Amino acid sequence: MLRQALTHTHTHTHTHNTLLWSRCFQVCELLKSMHVQESHIKDICDHFLRKLLHESFDPSEGKTIDDVRIHHWHEALQETQGSDPDPALATSCYYTWKNTRLQVLTLSPEVRALLEELRKSYTLLLITNGDTQTQWEKIEAVRCKGLFSLVVVGGDHPEQKPARSIFTHCFESAGVRPQDCVMVGDSLSTDIQGGIDAGVRATVWINSDCKSLPQGSVTPDYTVPSVLNLNDVLLKLR
Repeated sequence: MLRQALTHTHTHTHTHNTLLWSRCFQVCELLKSMHVQESHIKDICDHFLRKLLHESFDPSEGKTIDDVRIHHWHEALQETQGSDPDPALATSCYYTWKNTRLQVLTLSPEVRALLEELRKSYTLLLITNGDTQTQWEKIEAVRCKGLFSLVVVGGDHPEQKPARSIFTHCFESAGVRPQDCVMVGDSLSTDIQGGIDAGVRATVWINSDCKSLPQGSVTPDYTVPSVLNLNDVLLKLR
């Protein structure tokens, strides 16, 4: 009898370049209002997004994620315009981008309803990688914490997925055995690999892009196109 669903759930927070660009729209408007040369504006945002996608953050260096990303904007402005920008402009760009990003984070009504239904029969756990501040801000913005019995952010722990230690922490905190759990996620390298290494009952890969399984990758027990198909898998596991 399946007793536990260990769920890593994305809240439709995409990292695709096009969608990241859409979140820069308000920054573009800000830069226009500050009389930044219009031909530079897209390049400034492109430079920022490249830095974001290749970002390395180590909290032990004494900086916050806000500090790091304000610096991304400062460098993007500097590299594009060829001069040292007003620090206040980089700060304004960052908080405009960040606030817009948080405002668009949401769980669809269908996903929220699914989680509400599942929590009646299963103990739901949310485990997500990422910087502590950034991930907790997202969780608060989505207002999903109450749907889960336990929320674990990788940045709060010495190791993140796929490390076995963070899964062990989840199992022990929730009082469950790994063999009673199902790991659900959209990352083969962190969610599925981590679940397999931790010894869960089954892994479910959310393959929303209907991609072929990459050669040499870990193989999930189940693959579904949407988290909304999760009930079909859980019925098979009963």
